[in-house]
Amino acid sequence: MATQRSLVAGLMVVFLVCAFAQSEHVYTPFNRTSFPPGFVFGAASSAYQYEGAAKEGGKGPSIWDTFTKQFPGKILNGSNGDVANDFYHRYKEDVQLLKFIGLDGFRLSISWSRVLPRGKLSGGVNKEGVNFYNNLINYLLSNGVQPYVTIFHWDLPQALEDEYGGFLSPRVVDDFVDFANLCFKEFGDRVKHWITMNEPWSYSYGGYDAGLLAPGRCSAWMSFCPSGNSGTEPYVVAHNLLLSHAATVKLYKQKYQASQKGQIGITLVCYWMVPLTESTADKEAAQRAIDFMYGWYIHPITYGEYPKSMRTLVGKRLPKFTAEQAELLIGSYDFIGLNYYIANYVYNVHSANTVNLSYTTDSNSVQTTVRNGKFIGRPTGVSTFFMYPKGLKDLLVYTKEKYKNPTIYITENGMGDNNNVSREVGVKDDERVYFYNVHLQSLKNAIDAGVKVKGYFTWSFLDNFEWLSGYMQRFGIGYVDYNDGLKRYPKKSAFWFKKFLLK
Repeated sequence: MATQRSLVAGLMVVFLVCAFAQSEHVYTPFNRTSFPPGFVFGAASSAYQYEGAAKEGGKGPSIWDTFTKQFPGKILNGSNGDVANDFYHRYKEDVQLLKFIGLDGFRLSISWSRVLPRGKLSGGVNKEGVNFYNNLINYLLSNGVQPYVTIFHWDLPQALEDEYGGFLSPRVVDDFVDFANLCFKEFGDRVKHWITMNEPWSYSYGGYDAGLLAPGRCSAWMSFCPSGNSGTEPYVVAHNLLLSHAATVKLYKQKYQASQKGQIGITLVCYWMVPLTESTADKEAAQRAIDFMYGWYIHPITYGEYPKSMRTLVGKRLPKFTAEQAELLIGSYDFIGLNYYIANYVYNVHSANTVNLSYTTDSNSVQTTVRNGKFIGRPTGVSTFFMYPKGLKDLLVYTKEKYKNPTIYITENGMGDNNNVSREVGVKDDERVYFYNVHLQSLKNAIDAGVKVKGYFTWSFLDNFEWLSGYMQRFGIGYVDYNDGLKRYPKKSAFWFKKFLLK
């Protein structure tokens, strides 16, 4: 099998070189030399969206394995990540593609239930799962690609959800730290950049207010969740996510950082919020929208407390940090990972709702993509996503000015296409080339304005399982042919990056 894979990888490189030579060149007014020395360019992935092998190698079920089976109607095509793009079996040929493009880094996540099938150390460590990640990390490094590892990317072991409700319980903090400790111990001698978790906002809001992401909880009045409370649970979950993050960073800094010489941070997400009008009310509403999405997490790890707007509007439903917890949170990062996709207009509303409470309505603000009959930006293949590259710079400058100028990595940025065209058409992703061109220019503008950005990762390296969109949206710079054995084909955007990255 190893010989066969080597042959496949070799043939792929030959194919790519020929294809690149024949492709239409897309020239840009700048390239990687326009960015600071040592700036990292990479591509991102996540375990559930990529690996597949859901029941192989000793892996236990996660809440996403359960959610996709329990609520198939919430996924566009009723699909799941049982196979995904089969990265578990195909990682060597995929790493060869990373190398060919010239990318410096690859962001991956560790499947908690692949290394700890029952979620806890007491349930046993799955050596086969540990070996998979060791082999992957070693293969990345042997090909000149640095691993950037996310510890938690939403796939909580189902065993912990069953035992105590997962992140609804403070008990999760100890199990999270044990999982992280296993990762540091097994992989930390080679991994130099750790991310404790990805987009805790998406996990809290999507899983416990909207009920559209695992574990699929929301209030009964929404009528499509079997259980939950959209007015309280998102805040409890977010609180426990933050405490898990802080405790993990403390562990790493006290036990591993000096010897392993790595760095640790957290990845957050924010849409840029543009006031719908110049009114004071809409400007304040836009700030509240940022507070409730971004400030919810970056404010505590910078200042040890939630934003004042949240405390005022949510009241007693918003948990409080003890003095000890606040001290642990403040400065609990070496860098901030930031995912940016879109911007929205925001306008003020006065909510008189005191019965059907939810995180969504608590901010007294509403987001929209249209103003005076015009969309906020250029359309993409995702109906609610419009290109707004200026928002990337604006968000970065905002972070610099409000949150003490942290070191930042753009850990995700990308756009989706509808999966409704042939492979021959799908690889000609000119709009994605345009997207990356204008967003990298905006990123350079932010760096020129003094923001300390050290790296940029595309979302995504390959087409994959896109959560609620299933396989109906394609975000990759690599095309995966779901109708022909999951064969990989580089898109025009991959060739654009190869040219961009040439020194």
